[in-house]
Amino acid sequence: MAFPSKLLNEGEHVVVSTRTHPKALILPGLVLVVVAAAVIALSTTTDSTALGVVCGVVAALAVVWFLAGPFLRWFTTTYTFTNRRFIKRSGFIAKEGRTIPLNRISGVDFEIGVIDRIFGCGTLVVSDASTEGRVELSDIPAVEQVQLKVSDELHRLSGGDRHDDGS
Repeated sequence: MAFPSKLLNEGEHVVVSTRTHPKALILPGLVLVVVAAAVIALSTTTDSTALGVVCGVVAALAVVWFLAGPFLRWFTTTYTFTNRRFIKRSGFIAKEGRTIPLNRISGVDFEIGVIDRIFGCGTLVVSDASTEGRVELSDIPAVEQVQLKVSDELHRLSGGDRHDDGS
């Protein structure tokens, strides 16, 4: 997914742009399967039109609440690192964003649990000098590669022509 170039400053380019791993949609997908199975089971066991309408409305509300909401949150939330800043954007109608200049970021760490390892994702922890202190980005695909790219950009920003071995 490309970050809109109209939102970049002159001389700024995208280093990494990602969103949460699609595994975040597994539970909502399971809810959809359960709701569909319940509707099918109810439709075969009852002849009541009124009950069928009520069940249909409840099923539609469950699908909107448990599937459409999480899908829209997943689809509209992006995490972007440029050569100057970190940008978190979310929202479809009402938008929300957070920006941290790269020179204020003091560390980028990652955590990978057992389930995350299976799916190839993890949590990226961006630490800065603000009062909020840190931002946790859960379920980031290829989190180790993202952490390497961002760390490299931070190193470059801080005068990366020095050798880390002290020479």
